Amino acid sequence: MPTKHSKLALVGPAVAVAAALAVVFWPEQGQEAAAGSAAAPVRTAAAVQAAGQPGGPPPIPAGLERAERKRLLDEQYQHADQTYCSYLASTKYPVSSRPIAEHPDQVYPNQPVVETQPMRGEGGRGGDPDVLLQTSQSRVFMVAGEAVAFSLRAVNAQGGALPLVVTRAVSGGLTFGATRPAAQVSLPFSDDGSGADPVGGDSHFAAVLAPAQTSLAQFNGTIRTEVRYTVNGRAGVALFDVIYSPEVPATWTGQPREVIDDGSLAYVLRADVRQAGRYIVTGRVDDAKGKPFALATFNDVLRAGPNEIRLTVFGKLLRDKAPAMPLTLRDVDGYLLKEDVDPDRALMPRLEGRVLAGKAHPLRSFSDAEYAGEERTRHLAEFSKDASRARQALAAFDPAQPVPASQCAASTVK
Repeated sequence: MPTKHSKLALVGPAVAVAAALAVVFWPEQGQEAAAGSAAAPVRTAAAVQAAGQPGGPPPIPAGLERAERKRLLDEQYQHADQTYCSYLASTKYPVSSRPIAEHPDQVYPNQPVVETQPMRGEGGRGGDPDVLLQTSQSRVFMVAGEAVAFSLRAVNAQGGALPLVVTRAVSGGLTFGATRPAAQVSLPFSDDGSGADPVGGDSHFAAVLAPAQTSLAQFNGTIRTEVRYTVNGRAGVALFDVIYSPEVPATWTGQPREVIDDGSLAYVLRADVRQAGRYIVTGRVDDAKGKPFALATFNDVLRAGPNEIRLTVFGKLLRDKAPAMPLTLRDVDGYLLKEDVDPDRALMPRLEGRVLAGKAHPLRSFSDAEYAGEERTRHLAEFSKDASRARQALAAFDPAQPVPASQCAASTVK
C-alpha cells in the first residue's frame, strides 16, 4: 500500500509561478536546513528561473516584424508583472504561519489512515479484483512507547462482508544493504471483540503493535507488518508500514501559554531538549467554532536543556481572515532533524488534541502589516524593477498605446 506510506506537505502559468515562488521564499528563517525533510522544498536553479528570478527580461531578437515585437514585449510585461504580483500575494504571511487550507494533508495528523483496495496476492500479483480489502492503521509515525492499531476486512463490490481468515502476520524492521536483518515478531490478529477489534465475529480483524514491548524496541526506522490471509479460498497479502523512533530527543515540560508578541499571536511551549540540533515543530489552530484556521511552524536550532518553542499566528493572517475568537491550539508534533542519515528525524512525543484554549482577543490587537523579511523585501525590489523595465520597454515601443494596468491590487510598479 505505497500511497498510505508516502505521507512523509497544477495547471496554468499563474499557479506554476506561485509554486515556484514558494521555492524562492521558503529557505528564509533557516528553512533551507530542512531540505532533507518531507515538508521542505528544495531551491534549484531551474525553479528560481521559473519563478522569474530578478535580472530583467531577455532581449527581443533583431529583425522581427513590428507586430511580432509588440507581441513579445506584451508577453514580457505580463510575465514580469504576474511574477511580481504572485510573489507579493503569496509571501505576505511568513512560511511559519500559513492558512491551514494550503496544507490539507496536515489538518488532522492523528486520524487513522483508511484505504480500500482490490485484494492483492504475493508481490501484487494474483488476488481477486472482485474482493475489496478495507484496511486502517491508527498512525504512521510512532514515538517510543506508542502503539499502533491495524485492521483489515474483506467486502464485495456492494460493501457486504466476506469471510476472511488471517493465516500469518509478522512485523519486522526494514533494513538495506549489508545492515544486519532486524528481528521479526508475530502479531496476532483477532476478531473476538477484544483489544483493537470493536465487534467480535464480524470478519473484521484487528491487532495492536507496541514495538517497545517487543524485540523491535530499539529498532529505528520503518517497521513493516505483513499480513497473509485468505478470502473464499484465495490467498492475499496486506502490508502496513510505520516509522518508529525509539529515541526521545526532547520532552515537553510545564504549561503552554498564549501571548501577543510584535503584533502576532504566539503560543509558547516549553521543552527539555536532550539532543541539541534543529527542531521542526508544527501545531494546528482552530477558531472558536472548531474550524481549522492556521498551521503554525517552528523551525530553529535548540540548545540542550530548557527551551521555549514559539508557534506564531501572524497578525495580518488574523486581520485578513478574521477567525471567530477565541482560538485553540491542538495536535502539536515535532522532531529533531538529522542530516545524511536514514531515518532523517527523531520524534518528540506528540501532543494530541487540545493543547491550549486562548482568550478572545479583539482583532485590533494584531498588526495588519505584511511580512517584511529580508529575502522577501529583496526579491520584491528586484521583481518590481523587472516589471518596471518591461513596462517602460513596452511604452517606449508604442507611446500612443496605453500600457495595461498591473494585475496587483495595490501595485508599486511604475
